[in-house]
Amino acid sequence: MTGWMLDLPLALGLFGAGAATLAARSLFGAVLGFISTGLIATLVWVRLEAPDVALTEAVIGAAATSVIILYVASRIGGGAAAPAPPHIALRILAAILSALLAVLLALALLALPEQAPSLAGPVLERIAPTGLGNPVTAVLMAHRAIDTLLESAVLVFAVFAIWSMAPDRRWGRAPGPAFVAEPHGPLAFLARVLPPIGIVIGIYIAWVGADAPGGKFQGGAVLAAMWVLPWIAGLIAPPSISDMRLRLAIAAGPLVFLMVGLAGFVWAEGFLAYPPGFAKLLILLIETAMTLSVAVAMACMIAGPPERRPQP
Repeated sequence: MTGWMLDLPLALGLFGAGAATLAARSLFGAVLGFISTGLIATLVWVRLEAPDVALTEAVIGAAATSVIILYVASRIGGGAAAPAPPHIALRILAAILSALLAVLLALALLALPEQAPSLAGPVLERIAPTGLGNPVTAVLMAHRAIDTLLESAVLVFAVFAIWSMAPDRRWGRAPGPAFVAEPHGPLAFLARVLPPIGIVIGIYIAWVGADAPGGKFQGGAVLAAMWVLPWIAGLIAPPSISDMRLRLAIAAGPLVFLMVGLAGFVWAEGFLAYPPGFAKLLILLIETAMTLSVAVAMACMIAGPPERRPQP
């Protein structure tokens, strides 16, 4: 009975927040609705006993993605009223397709077996040599470390791909536009209050990922959002893409990951193998470097290609 008393308000709140997001008359109103939807979805995942998914939803869905949307809204005039809605026939068609998709997802969920196939048991039996308490991190950093290394390299290439979209005459400049600060506006207030708290939370999420839900990608996403927020508030400015410190920060994670992997040929059984007794220490070293790279790379991807000369 107690479960229904919690689940029913969450379900109604999730649908209500989604409807409010769609019905918002301004871009910033839609962003606020999107943030509310993400926060309620986080609580839903907690009720489903999926802490890793809940944490990812809170970090990516409610925090990082919301900052990205807020940035886009600020570039296209977030305070202006939304354009005229599409034709009624198009809206009816979209509603029918959305309802059909919801029904198909519900049927797929009901068709799942009661005892879903899982590799959780074998993973838990083999994480002891890593010294980690979080099986998700153990899988990412030990059992499929090559995939994780390639994912970290993708971030570097993604940043370079975005930078390469700029004309040659703008190469070496700072990315993104220069935002005008409104010292007494709500955005400037949030940009002053949230980053100190968010930085602590991001570092904590990255650090506890070795033994609890969290990790480098979630922590790095929070740190990136805490940089983007004061930037779009006009309080700080991004550095030039030719700044060597910026480039080293982006490449730090993959480079440390690769060096530890190559060291496995000398002190362990092969590439990305950890020597006995040092696995957790090396994984924490990689996670720390990767958190920095994820944060800087995500911030650079949000900022976009170079557009203007850096401020002196």
